Amino acid sequence: MSSARRPDRSGLEAPSPLPSGAPLSGSGDPSPAASGIVRGRLSFPADGRLTVVQFNDTQDSHRTDVRTTRLQRAVLEDVDPDVVVINGDVIDGVPATPLELRQAINNVVQPMEERGIPWVLTLGNHDTDSAAATGLGAAEILEFAGRYAHNLNTAGAAGITGSGNQVLTITGSRSQGDAFALWLIDSGRYAPERIAGQDFEGYPRWDWVRADQVRWYLETSEAIEAQNAGPVPGLLFQHIPLWEHRFMWFASVDSRTSEDHARAVARHGIVGQRHEQEATGPVNSGLFSALLHRGDVRGVYVGHDHVNTYDGDYYGVRLGYGPGTGFGTYGLPGRQEHQLRGARVFHLDERADGVLAGTELRLACDYGIDLSPGRQPGPPAELPAWAR
Repeated sequence: MSSARRPDRSGLEAPSPLPSGAPLSGSGDPSPAASGIVRGRLSFPADGRLTVVQFNDTQDSHRTDVRTTRLQRAVLEDVDPDVVVINGDVIDGVPATPLELRQAINNVVQPMEERGIPWVLTLGNHDTDSAAATGLGAAEILEFAGRYAHNLNTAGAAGITGSGNQVLTITGSRSQGDAFALWLIDSGRYAPERIAGQDFEGYPRWDWVRADQVRWYLETSEAIEAQNAGPVPGLLFQHIPLWEHRFMWFASVDSRTSEDHARAVARHGIVGQRHEQEATGPVNSGLFSALLHRGDVRGVYVGHDHVNTYDGDYYGVRLGYGPGTGFGTYGLPGRQEHQLRGARVFHLDERADGVLAGTELRLACDYGIDLSPGRQPGPPAELPAWAR
């Protein structure tokens, strides 16, 4: 694939890291620097159409499987997106030194950097698994990512749970107002060992979005609406799925039969596959209720469960998965291990109702990439001079 550098569509060259969601100078954003609102970095082109690609679970070490980056490059060449979201579990827990961690991240962001494509990441449960060995946790990962010329991450909203909680607004093609928003939520790592002296044995062991993050979304959504004289539609990306993803698949909270799923397909228009249970946290955060209340987010897209690819309309909010992108982690059983490696593509159009015009998958099998089981680790990509 060509690695020719594209025009810089963020309009900026090598930005320095921004503190706590601070807007760019001169963006006209009246919000406090720690609000998590990031303006002035993305805009619709003149035709009012914009494409987003979601990669997730690239999840590998400093010796990333060579097919992972081949798949990324193939999707980028095919789709020519305007912005990319790596939706959590960017790396695994193998890096044993700061250098290896930086190399692991660098491997999977170079496909965007070499093409001049703006990109952003959310944090997954595995991204800080190596923190004890490397000394680099969530804040340090975001700081490192923010040094890349085309990265759009900030430290995120101040004073709330998690790191990198932010909303990237996209300026309209015919006005200086916000036409769309990309919400990025840190869904955490793992559930605590105990609460009130009680353990979580028998419950899902992953984390959940906390109440202060939900409150931040509600208040920030209201602020954006006030600044634009109306709600601004958007997509929300987080790594760990909501309980509502599972509810949608079965059109039920308690019953989980094939008949339930058939009813769900008819009711919610579900397309795609489900090969594992939704690995949620033990607590329902209430985020979905907040989204219904505000009515601006058009879809919540997650990763975490590598072999789920489905998407549907759950009471006006699309709930879906991006397939696992990385070849260095688990997939389907046996010879089918890598059959669902891929990405999700979103088409935005200012003329469409709600701006979200459609979404579909791109799979490695579409590009003739080797799907042989097992791993094919490669050498680390060259680090930028500033990172060596």
